[in-house]
Formats: sequence, structure tokens, C-alpha cells
Amino acid sequence: MSYSQITKKALAGAMKELMETQSFEKIRVGDVCEKCGMNRKSFYYHFRDKYDLVNWIYYTEFVDHMQKREYQTIWDFMEDVCAYLYENKAFYANALQVRGQNSLSESFEAVFQSVFLSYYKDVFPRDEGRHFYAAFLTDAVKAAILRWLTAEEELAPEEFVALLKNMVKALFQKMLREQEDEKKED
Repeated sequence: MSYSQITKKALAGAMKELMETQSFEKIRVGDVCEKCGMNRKSFYYHFRDKYDLVNWIYYTEFVDHMQKREYQTIWDFMEDVCAYLYENKAFYANALQVRGQNSLSESFEAVFQSVFLSYYKDVFPRDEGRHFYAAFLTDAVKAAILRWLTAEEELAPEEFVALLKNMVKALFQKMLREQEDEKKED
């Protein structure tokens, strides 16, 4: 591993450790540097700001992890995502609440929209609204995940995904029944 990677990982570890007890907004670059025994110059050599560091953590740990796997279903993907987020609960619960340009929330949305667009391309092959659908699903999943990560009641990742799956399945079954009833009335 290169010296640059070692430095980045040390800064990332310090940021993750600080975010276990402090909100992202209260953490300063100086706090991160102090935590891992580096100077600000080293930080700014590798990252533009603390947002850049958080996004680097997300892409090198989360996205790389997801890209190395093959998923049979969207639910396999969701279970893996939720298991990873749960393992890093304090960090992601904190980081996903940050809004604004270059926030983790924006990066999270971009990755999930891409996944949903790819997964559902055969469902909506020519539909101009598929970007809307992917954005809608992304918003719903992000809100549900954030609520789950920040809830006082502990819920295992498998249980959380099972609840999501049951809700989606029941909703679609109800919608199909309603559609069949409408056809019978015509």
C-alpha cells in the first residue's frame, strides 16, 4: 500500500472515529488531523475539505465493496447494503444527514439512482419517466435507511430488508388486485 493510501486511511479512520460521538458539522479538519497525529498540510494534500474525505470513505469502502459483488436480485443488493451500513452505523447515520453540495447524501443518491436505472431498464425500456422512477425509489430508500439507522430501536439489517420486501410485495399485490377489479368493471 502506498504512503498516500496509508495517509488517506489514517485520516478516514480518524473521521469515522470522531463521527461516532460528534455531528459532522461540529468536526473541523483540525480535529481530524489531531486525532491521527497529522498536520493540516497533509490533510489538504489529499482532500479538498471534510466533505471530500467523507465521500472518499464512501467510495473506497462502500461503493468498491458493492462493485466487487454480483447480486441475483435487488433484495440481495439491499441486504448487502444494509449489512454494510449497519456495521458502520454511527458513521453513515451521521454522514447521511448532511445536506448540500458535495455531501454524502448527494453521492449516495447518485449511486442508488444508477443501480435502480440499471436494474429496472428492462421494466421501463422506452419509458421517458424511468429517471423519475429511479429518483423516486432512491428518495424512498434513502429516507427509509436513514430512519432505520437513526431509530432508537435496534433492528437487524435482515429484519429491515424483510420489512421493506414485505411492504413492497403487499403493495404491488394490492395494486394488481385493484387493476384486475377495474378490468372486470369495464
